[in-house]
Amino acid sequence: MRAVRNAPPDVELVDVDEPEGDGELLRVAAAGICASDLLYLEYGSREIAGHEFAGVLADGTAVAVEPMFGCSGCPQCDQGNFNRCQSAGPTALGMLSSGGMSEYFRAPRRALVPLPSGLDVKDAALVEPASVAWHGCHMGAVGPTTRVAVVGAGAIGILAVTSAQAMGVEDVALEARHRHQFEARDLIGAVAPSGHYDIVLETGGSESSLHRAVALARPGGTVVYMGVFGDITWPHAEAFMKEVALRPSLGYCAHQGRREFAEAADMLAGRPELAQTLITHRFPIEDAPEAFRVARDKSKGVFRVVVEP
Repeated sequence: MRAVRNAPPDVELVDVDEPEGDGELLRVAAAGICASDLLYLEYGSREIAGHEFAGVLADGTAVAVEPMFGCSGCPQCDQGNFNRCQSAGPTALGMLSSGGMSEYFRAPRRALVPLPSGLDVKDAALVEPASVAWHGCHMGAVGPTTRVAVVGAGAIGILAVTSAQAMGVEDVALEARHRHQFEARDLIGAVAPSGHYDIVLETGGSESSLHRAVALARPGGTVVYMGVFGDITWPHAEAFMKEVALRPSLGYCAHQGRREFAEAADMLAGRPELAQTLITHRFPIEDAPEAFRVARDKSKGVFRVVVEP
């Protein structure tokens, strides 16, 4: 089968054997490219790429694949917190093990989430980033009585806004920088930041976005950061003076008996404009190297680039 393998600093199309072993075999329909995929290349990974993907099982069931599936046997996994797995650790598909940017993928049944009516399998690569955003909202205890702002208007930032809206927040603020982000903000009914907020969701993953998030938080407020930071200067002084809580948010899990992956899929199914807005480019698998080049170039109005095997 054809697959896209990390070959730093780029990717390459290769022929590999169809995956064997335990788990369910699915025909991959779409795999997204996000900042983590580009980061894995910087780290030197040589695995098959892709952790945002969806496909179809042999019986015709369309599913999204939850790439953080843990060991299923440790206390954290038993509680649904597979993103905190104490045995295997979070599964790093596309970094430490083979990802799903290939014609076929074999996944544990516990990692498969059937798609709701209204969400096309070719759009369902968005379920993974939507779940990241949904989990961040839960970590910040977002609800109807909270004032919420989002810093970072990439795909996860847009999805964080719509997640907060789904949780009952009427006027979600979104800090945007580029023209296509302003247009998306208007489309989803978000507003420009004004004043201070109970909860600020940081999705940009940069030093400037983290500092901005703390600046927007009210005294005693909470900043939930979904970005992955390297060597940066943390906003200790301002956070200290305002007693702002800085809370990390890692991936997604289950809560109150339901998986966040399923909740995020339902949100996407109810808002078809999200896929139309966020999937800005689609490429066949043979053009995957070009797809990665486009994903790197944020000047072209890119939100998500999808490879379709």
